Amino acid sequence: MTFNENANVGGNTARRRGAGVAVAGGGVVGLGAIAVLLLQLFTGQDFSSVLPLGPGTEASGGGDTEIAQCETGADANANDECRLAAGSVVLDEYWATQVEGYRQPTLVIVNGSASSSCGTASNQTGPFYCPPDQAVYVDPTFFALMRQQFGASAGDLAQLYVLAHEYGHHVQNITGIMDQHPNNGTGATSNGVRTELQADCFAGAWVGAMTEQIDDNGVPYLEPPTQAQIADALNAAGAVGDDNIQERSGGFTNPETWTHGSSEQRQRWFQLGYQGGVSACDTFGVPGGSL
Repeated sequence: MTFNENANVGGNTARRRGAGVAVAGGGVVGLGAIAVLLLQLFTGQDFSSVLPLGPGTEASGGGDTEIAQCETGADANANDECRLAAGSVVLDEYWATQVEGYRQPTLVIVNGSASSSCGTASNQTGPFYCPPDQAVYVDPTFFALMRQQFGASAGDLAQLYVLAHEYGHHVQNITGIMDQHPNNGTGATSNGVRTELQADCFAGAWVGAMTEQIDDNGVPYLEPPTQAQIADALNAAGAVGDDNIQERSGGFTNPETWTHGSSEQRQRWFQLGYQGGVSACDTFGVPGGSL
């Protein structure tokens, strides 16, 4: 997804953080846990040390710094960190029109590793949303890992899809959806799967509307997505489907263990949001057989 070069993306509140250590567990949500599983399955290495820890570990970490040279759309097009920071500006403006009393999350651009209330954030844990912190954690080098290790595309729009998915979890948190539909275990119709599919749908809703958003000077933030960019985002959604992971790791699928939904479901709910907006995203109101 391409930003208009003269769009004003300055004033973003994203912060870079690094050199953190593991901290207390708090219910990580999003692509993070599944990214760890992917890394272990496809590389044969043990990344269990980077999974969120249990309660009782004290937090520690480096100080925050601003994202430098991130004022225009041209800056965003040239740099992954700035692209994510600029994406946060557009996402916050979008959700402020959709959710009354919207509170923006903190976007933490991870440099190496950083602490959170949900565990250590790094490119090995992948992007995730931490509800206690009301923060999204993303290490931009994760996208290179997706390309190298998983054969998944990770172009501009795919990166913004991942960011929008995590912002979808923030919306679920501040609107009470997470409290209304708490984790009830695994399975194809579990609350966890419905939560993830709704976040995919929310991401699609934003992608469908984002080219209508303009900066203070009336310049659209983003150019209309191409079909290739939409396909790239759908590819990223499909790469982290539970069935795809299971088939690539063991040659079988077991819906009873699903936590995120199938590749087809993730792509379909993204498209439902893209075509129908936020109102099309009630994954909790859909019967299991239609999910």
